[in-house]
Amino acid sequence: MAKRGIWINERDFVAFSDNKKTLSSEIASRKRAIDFYSLGMYLPNPDPVLKKQGKDITIYNELLADGHLGGCVTSRKAGVKSLEWEIDRGKSKSLPAELITDLFKDLDLETIISEILNAPLYGYQPLEVLWERTGKYILPKAVVGKPQEWFVFSEDNELKFRTKDNYNGEDLPERKFLLARHEPTYKNPYGFPELSRCFWPVTFKKGGFKFWVLFTEKYGMPFAVGKVPRGTSQPEIDNLADMLANMVQDAIAVIPDDSSVEILEAGGKGASAQIYEKLIGACKVEVSIAILGQNLTTEVKGGSYAAAESHMSVRKDIIDSDKKLTMRVMNQLIQWIWELNFASGERPVFTMYEEEDVDDALAKRDKTLSETGVRFSKGYFEREYGFQKDDIEEVVSPGQSGKPAEFAEPGAPAFADQQALDELEESLSPEQLQEQVEGVLKPIIELIEKSDNHEDAMEKLLEAFPDMDTKFVEDMLARAIFISELWGRLNAEA
Repeated sequence: MAKRGIWINERDFVAFSDNKKTLSSEIASRKRAIDFYSLGMYLPNPDPVLKKQGKDITIYNELLADGHLGGCVTSRKAGVKSLEWEIDRGKSKSLPAELITDLFKDLDLETIISEILNAPLYGYQPLEVLWERTGKYILPKAVVGKPQEWFVFSEDNELKFRTKDNYNGEDLPERKFLLARHEPTYKNPYGFPELSRCFWPVTFKKGGFKFWVLFTEKYGMPFAVGKVPRGTSQPEIDNLADMLANMVQDAIAVIPDDSSVEILEAGGKGASAQIYEKLIGACKVEVSIAILGQNLTTEVKGGSYAAAESHMSVRKDIIDSDKKLTMRVMNQLIQWIWELNFASGERPVFTMYEEEDVDDALAKRDKTLSETGVRFSKGYFEREYGFQKDDIEEVVSPGQSGKPAEFAEPGAPAFADQQALDELEESLSPEQLQEQVEGVLKPIIELIEKSDNHEDAMEKLLEAFPDMDTKFVEDMLARAIFISELWGRLNAEA
């Protein structure tokens, strides 16, 4: 009886009985692919521009000397480098989170982020982490971006370092090299370099400038035409040509009396000059779109606000993509720090955000309301204006009770139920409250001091909690709730 299965290709047959092995193993691999022959070497960069030129990735370094391309790259990086950053602690313990926060403040983050943002330009960017022992912790003292041409990828898409002894690349240790990549795939682990889209536009732009300069030299200055009698010898003609050449430079010449010189303007050549201008302009458009995703200054005519908003939205999407790439690399570094020093628990997260400007309309509204007597809470300012808890300190001016004002006409009496609650609050002296709180907390404090650790303290608290004297506090809260409900009912019936 023939085995049931499936033919993968003309030679290989996989039986259904081996399906468990098939599901867990890789079938489509480079070693078995028909278009790839394993030579035990590194995987070459499949970038079509590099393959066409027969060069390595260093040819992209020369492109950055172009003024327009360099400006676009600077603008793209500035969009991410201008963002604020913080270490989001989440549920992680305070000590490790503070340690990582202080560490990132000491690192040269601006340079590190700039190095990471080379990945969209070249496709990939390796960064070496230099570790050192600080007290009982192992922490990075520097993160340094290394040249892309020093590294290759293996057939298994693993990063390798080329050395003088091993041209095909040697294996790298764990937690040593961070790798930032732009749109990598299994077929192309090197990522996609945006500079490959700029290679030909920059090249043609340079050629256009070259011919434009020659055209300007040729037609930008008037022609000096010398006329000599028929039958003049060649040496005399050459001598007159030299005189005219000197005349173009010095504006003077001495010629025989039987010769003449005529000055001709290069009129009607403007249309020819526009050809080079349009070529250079088209090349700039291609570069802007490749790096920034839009070309607002060249393509938009007439100041279209809608088009400007659309183009800035596209650029913001690119900035968000670069921001996510930066955060991914930074959080990989935090994960390594966590594994080397803490091993367990929830680790903090590196985040980047745009600092929002104050809403003028909201600020004017709040100012108007505050002038009428309304006071806002700290939570409101933290929520609406983005302040931190430690940024706001409540200050009560002389003559104020510190209680929020009500929406009422000046001098109007307070509500009866509110007045009753205020009188109840004032009837409890600070000494009374302090005495009762100390009575409640005293056994808890003594219990914690006698405990050996956190778990021991929790167990003792659970055992001692029923014995605590909380009757006074319970009675006080019951009376407050009863009075509030009673006054509410009376006012509703009235």
